[in-house]
Amino acid sequence: MKQMFKVLSVLAMAAGLLGCIAAPIEMTPQTEQRLRAQPPIRFLLTFDDGPSASSFWNPTETVLDSLAVNPLQPDIKAVFFVQTRATRAGNSEIGRAVMHRERDAGHILAFHTATPSHTNHRSLDAQALQQALTDGSADIAAISGAPPTLVRPPFWSYDKRTFAAYQQHGLHVLLTDLSANDGKIWGFNASPRRRSHMLRSMSEVRERIARGELPVVDGVIPVVVTFHDLNRYTARHTREYLQILLDSAQATGVKTADQPFYIDTAELQRAAMARTLRDSSQPVELPGVWNWIWKDNPH
Repeated sequence: MKQMFKVLSVLAMAAGLLGCIAAPIEMTPQTEQRLRAQPPIRFLLTFDDGPSASSFWNPTETVLDSLAVNPLQPDIKAVFFVQTRATRAGNSEIGRAVMHRERDAGHILAFHTATPSHTNHRSLDAQALQQALTDGSADIAAISGAPPTLVRPPFWSYDKRTFAAYQQHGLHVLLTDLSANDGKIWGFNASPRRRSHMLRSMSEVRERIARGELPVVDGVIPVVVTFHDLNRYTARHTREYLQILLDSAQATGVKTADQPFYIDTAELQRAAMARTLRDSSQPVELPGVWNWIWKDNPH
């Protein structure tokens, strides 16, 4: 089972990197008119799989440096979905120190895994799942001072059983609107189509905004964006990705707030909670080809 998920992940990344990216959806006069009635958006940045335990050019720390100092908006706050029991992530002295730095900088620590590897929660039996959720919540609480309220299932995979277990632990599922499709990559670590991909994705989100499908929180529409802070390419290009997000919004006719990224932790928390799923049967669109991968094994 574990090997199967690894293979699926590799296939998903290969498809995202090598597959054709459709042109942006053309904006119709009706969409343009509807957008005028909507408030501006603010990008809600999230990072999966960290923190890095690397002692050499730590990618998570590079991401943190870029969020703190960049030409667009200093001291950006993000949600980090962490792996607390993975030796190459949070289950290391370096990883724990990085999580302390994330907390001190006002970022939100959220739950991703508490197993030795990036394990799909649906592959865990009831006892193992409960233990992982208990361990992960305790690990995060020991650093942040409170248990996490947000969870992102590994591989975007959940079902009624795992969703109910999340709820029992006070965890709310946060998926995404935009994804860099930059997860763990074996053999190829780049994103040559990052701009065209984000432009197409933004045009899709624009249609949802025009239809009024995204909630308004504190006067703006939170648009969730997903990256992976273990990806060294992402770490090197974080500042560029911030610019790509703004460029994609402008090119697709989407208004951004004067502060296009979150800088207040409390506002970030409210926005993230407003974007979580209400129940496991709620229709969702997963990034990349994950909808296709899970079509025969639905949520």
